[in-house]
Amino acid sequence: MAIIQVNDSNFDEKVLQSDKLVVVDFWAEWCAPCRLIAPILEEIDKELNDQILIAKLNVDENPVTAAKHQIMGIPTMKFFKGGKTVNVTVGLQPKNQLLSMIKPHLQNA
Repeated sequence: MAIIQVNDSNFDEKVLQSDKLVVVDFWAEWCAPCRLIAPILEEIDKELNDQILIAKLNVDENPVTAAKHQIMGIPTMKFFKGGKTVNVTVGLQPKNQLLSMIKPHLQNA
């Protein structure tokens, strides 16, 4: 699957109502670490294919959702399963760290 863009109007439908683990990248254009994490997320998306869904939410363009999820720093990755937050990480993370946060939630899929 490709990485999808989500916004204030479709966040609940695309993320909270998904039957897969959804990793949401809260980011902004001006954020250098956000740009560095993008290719890492693309690699993870290719490796895990249809086991997970990766979504990106631009915090500048979607302040309602960013505020609702208490995003204080970016990049923030929030992991959602069954509409609930199951993990959160803030800042640039290496690929192996992100995978170690994702894999425990795949066994239940």
